[in-house]
Amino acid sequence: MLVLVRHGSTPSTGRVLPGRAKGLNLSDAGRAQAATVAERLAEWSAKRAGGVSALYASPLERTRQTAAPIAEALGLKVVVERGLVECDFGDWTGSELKDLMKLPEWTTVQRYPSGFRFPGGESFVEMQARMTSTMARLRAAHPGGVVVLVSHADPIKAAVADALGTHLDLFQRIVISPCSLTAIAYGPAGPNVLAVNATADLNDLVAS
Repeated sequence: MLVLVRHGSTPSTGRVLPGRAKGLNLSDAGRAQAATVAERLAEWSAKRAGGVSALYASPLERTRQTAAPIAEALGLKVVVERGLVECDFGDWTGSELKDLMKLPEWTTVQRYPSGFRFPGGESFVEMQARMTSTMARLRAAHPGGVVVLVSHADPIKAAVADALGTHLDLFQRIVISPCSLTAIAYGPAGPNVLAVNATADLNDLVAS
């Protein structure tokens, strides 16, 4: 099982497209969210035989800061995994969302993301392929285990779309909130999506 955690809120969440820019830290609210999700994961892990096997995080500050209290609560080391990093937004990095929404390309981003590449950056197709291949590699490294991955909204949305067999052009319909949990179990018959954007009780994360 892979449990994907979006990082906590930052001072620019919902306002700016930060991408891979360095130096963006969690806000006070984000740190509180990270502490809460760490408690939830620790409580859930304590009820499971074997607990959580490993903890990985994107290399950006906001994901590593979110992973830190999780690591402490679970007694694990945070392993930085570049494959979990945010989409490379290229020339759009650091732009205000209100300005980007005025661009004609914004409609393509929302309705035909599979056909869009960020100027000077990554395409959504490349981002999804990177994320899903990283997840496959980490599953193979921890067979039968539970692995927590701290990443970003778009990569997690793309991973959910892939697990559901949903076309990438529909992935913008998936909501991934700060410090929400998304759980996907993988077995011989394929993936089983147990929770998406969970912000409450984790006790229902059981494969059917």
